[in-house]
Amino acid sequence: MREPNAIDFWRGLALVTIFVNHIPGNTFERYTYSQYGISDAAELFVFLAGWSIGIATRGRDGTPEPRLKTVLRLLSRTIEVYRAQITTMAIALAMIAGTALLLDNPLLLEWHNAGGFFADPIQTMVGFVLLTHQLGFFNILPLYVVLLGIAPVFVLLARVSRVAALGLSFALYACSLVFEWNIPSWPGEGDWFFDPFCWQLLLVLGFVAQDWNRRSAWMRLWSTRLVPLGIVLVITGIVLSVWEIRPDPLMVPEPRLIFTFDKTYLSPARLIHFLGVLLAFQTLYAVLAPRLGPVVGYLAGLGRNSLAVFSVGSILSLAGQLVRFWTGGGVFVDLFVVGSGLFALGFTAWFVEWRSRKPRSSSPPV
Repeated sequence: MREPNAIDFWRGLALVTIFVNHIPGNTFERYTYSQYGISDAAELFVFLAGWSIGIATRGRDGTPEPRLKTVLRLLSRTIEVYRAQITTMAIALAMIAGTALLLDNPLLLEWHNAGGFFADPIQTMVGFVLLTHQLGFFNILPLYVVLLGIAPVFVLLARVSRVAALGLSFALYACSLVFEWNIPSWPGEGDWFFDPFCWQLLLVLGFVAQDWNRRSAWMRLWSTRLVPLGIVLVITGIVLSVWEIRPDPLMVPEPRLIFTFDKTYLSPARLIHFLGVLLAFQTLYAVLAPRLGPVVGYLAGLGRNSLAVFSVGSILSLAGQLVRFWTGGGVFVDLFVVGSGLFALGFTAWFVEWRSRKPRSSSPPV
């Protein structure tokens, strides 16, 4: 088990924020940083995934691992994330169906786009397996599956030229904004909530930034000097968010996605705001770590076991939504739902690490 570090800490904070925000309307949602900016925890989660890929695909001496090993590593992780998505979706459907039976309320079968499965299970089952039909709030892992699947292209290209990798990524991002490229949903209408063609830019930025941060003292110096710019962008995001100042999608010129705050296509405003957040808070962990004690350990533990924690958090957030629907919500219900959920996330992280430390039996299987 590795010691707490900035990457795991911020990833843990992103996981907590996503869990709380995935229970819409709860009392504590208003206190998450996602309510005070244009971007939110999803951007941080994807960026840190790219940063982690940069660390994982290099040896302790900093040299890149063999190409085939990198491809197999990313393929293995892709399969793990895909398996987690299928499992959590199956559990979520069972929870929705079970609650509908318990409360004798068939309208719950429409919860978060689940109606298609119960109305047409044959086609929708195929869509679930293909990841083209997604439940609401269960659409980050499909994005992650696609990003990990294409990551080897950018990782191997970056070893030849980081500028070329960034150039290809920006070109794909720009074309997706202009032509609105996205993966269509099926069965049913619409597109993916997170457009992989745009969100891949954050993954690549995270990977390249990690490499530059490790190798370039000049980049580290300039990132520190740009902290005031980051603070200005953060304050601007707070003003725009609190006063709900957003461009009208029907009034902006074409290509409209460049001028809106669209989350699906990671519009430039969201991207710029997120980069400002990175600049403003890049040195904050060193200040917080000695002062927060157990909180740092808790969040870092979540970050170390992000896939398991995210999967359990998705199930718990759905459970929280259903409990609030059943009880009508309220401060005490929210305190129980969020408090027990945060405890369960911490237990999940502990349990995953306990299993990895537990000595395996040498006796032959029966």
